[in-house]
Amino acid sequence: MLNNIETAEYVSGLLLQINGLLSESVEKVQDTCAAEDFIVYRRRVGMLINSIFEQFLEPIYIRHPSLKPPELEL
Repeated sequence: MLNNIETAEYVSGLLLQINGLLSESVEKVQDTCAAEDFIVYRRRVGMLINSIFEQFLEPIYIRHPSLKPPELEL
């Protein structure tokens, strides 16, 4: 996926920003919504973040390991 490293870097950066914004949204929902709504929202956001990682970011990092952020190393 994404043979061009410049494009891969751009897409990776955007998707990491999106995941960060999704994480921030969980905090907002926790602060302003009912507990039941928060639990459902957090679960769905978690699934979305995981899907973005598995479907897009992981294939990019497999092809271009130098783009993988150090904090994602296991």
